[in-house]
Amino acid sequence: MEQAETPGRSGRLTARELARKVVHMGVGLIAFAVVFLGPAYSALCAVGAVLMNVFLLPRAGGKFLWREHEEKRGASMGIVLYPTAVLFLILAFWNHLEVVAAIWAILAFGDGMASLVGMTVGGARLPWNPKKSWSGTFAYWCFGTAGAATLLAWTLHHQGESYCLGYLIFAAAVTALVGAVIESQPIGLDDNISVPLLAALVLHGVLMAEPAFTQELLVERWLPAILVGVGINLVLAVPAYLARSVSVSGAIAGLFIGTVVWASLGWRGWAVLVAFFVIGTGATKLGYRRKAEQNLAQEGGGRRGAGHAFANTGVPMMAAFFAATTPAEPLYLAAFVAAFATATGDTMGSEIGQLWGRRTFLVTTLKPVPRGTEGAVSLEGTLAGLFGSAFIACFGWVLGFYGPAVAGLVTLAAFLGTTLESFLGATVEKAGLLDNESVNFLNTLIGALLAAGFVAVL
Repeated sequence: MEQAETPGRSGRLTARELARKVVHMGVGLIAFAVVFLGPAYSALCAVGAVLMNVFLLPRAGGKFLWREHEEKRGASMGIVLYPTAVLFLILAFWNHLEVVAAIWAILAFGDGMASLVGMTVGGARLPWNPKKSWSGTFAYWCFGTAGAATLLAWTLHHQGESYCLGYLIFAAAVTALVGAVIESQPIGLDDNISVPLLAALVLHGVLMAEPAFTQELLVERWLPAILVGVGINLVLAVPAYLARSVSVSGAIAGLFIGTVVWASLGWRGWAVLVAFFVIGTGATKLGYRRKAEQNLAQEGGGRRGAGHAFANTGVPMMAAFFAATTPAEPLYLAAFVAAFATATGDTMGSEIGQLWGRRTFLVTTLKPVPRGTEGAVSLEGTLAGLFGSAFIACFGWVLGFYGPAVAGLVTLAAFLGTTLESFLGATVEKAGLLDNESVNFLNTLIGALLAAGFVAVL
């Protein structure tokens, strides 16, 4: 799922790349059969596809579909990860096959047409990723939307479920947009993993949120809340920019995220966001000169940009929205606070550990390493991170989102999320497979999912 474009040029579509994309989209047509096969047989077919792409396809002429760098490496991860992603979708959403089919359509038709259009039309490059074009990204959104809406309607119809076509198109458009944005990011995480994981969660939540978007609620609840949220967050964004806590892109992203949180959960949800921002900014600024002298400080003078904002608050923003619009409010409220608790714990642990950590160890080997090493932990940093996570978790309890028992579960989920972040830093980030923003996003997502899972079980 790589949009293989060359900056500033078009007409680079080779026979090999065309064949690769035709196969890529052709396989996507199997998504129409998922509703007839059912989850068990669909999963078996996906397992068969993974095994075939690993062992049989390379020996049966399939190497023609490999790109040049894959030939040098001797393997094509994309061709293997594609059916693996479909298998994961089937296992995770076995009782919501409409989600499986729709996300598969986005993977197949959105990504496939993005490559074809991007390489033949070319045009202006994305400011955040010169390897991708606006034309390719727009094609991803358009064809991803069309494919997802078609498969949603097809699957729901054959499951005997009623639906509103207009809302299905809206849900497909939102989900395809999320997929297009994720796919366009210059991150080390393969988009065969990142796109289906996040897009499926978004689509499932948006489909459950349909009753919250009647005409009456749009006028009486959402529009006034959004207007108030914009005004409130402007009051926060401007001083934050003037205080050099955020960049211009960070201020704009913060305005958007803060407005969604306010519109979804009101002042209580916004208070959790502000608490995270104040604690994180304070920890970053604390001893900044000393950390800068040792090349340990946050770049840009500690200013946070849009990438950092979405990496740390994108998950809680979605959780806030789904808490307000779906029947699973208790789960999403725990996930909302846990994501912020995880991000706070990570920031506190990193900044305090770099400033006052006396002995730092690599989390995977427990061997002493210099401060600032990816995946390094210290006693001082670990305690500071645990305190930050517990503070946010207890703040959610004080605000009335849940009781004291859930506050403990949220703290535990956040601690596990930040611990995993250290492992990711010492392994995949150190190897260059993920960047720091990807790791931050993953650890907030894991913290949120763990908290929701704990609440669901207990």
